[in-house]
Amino acid sequence: MSGSSTAGLVVVDAGVVIGHLERANPHHDASTHALAAAASVAERLALPVTAFAECLVYPAQAGSEATLRFEAALAAIPIGVLDADADVARTAAGLRAEYPSLKLPDAFVIATAIVHQADALLTTDRRWPTALVRALTPKVDII
Repeated sequence: MSGSSTAGLVVVDAGVVIGHLERANPHHDASTHALAAAASVAERLALPVTAFAECLVYPAQAGSEATLRFEAALAAIPIGVLDADADVARTAAGLRAEYPSLKLPDAFVIATAIVHQADALLTTDRRWPTALVRALTPKVDII
């Protein structure tokens, strides 16, 4: 995380977790470094429940043993999972309405960070609208 000395909550997008856990992923080194940096300054790291579901797709395709291995690796980071509620859904809908190119799963990640008042948001997604990224609080670190 650039420029942070301490942070309460850092919300992490699925691409960062997937990049960290899959050595062959093109984001592996950057994701691993970013997670270590965030963990060193944050009180907690959290994955929105929608991003958690996204992370589980490939392990689920591989079977229950792969899913268990993934969840154990996730716990070792350590990172928690933040639920989505009506406030997150309303915020995601508002973001999607204002930025039509923003995909709904991405809007849920951003909305989770906003509603939970995160200090930072880590993502590998460079497709988010630039105007949105610049205007956001929390600060977005694209790795």
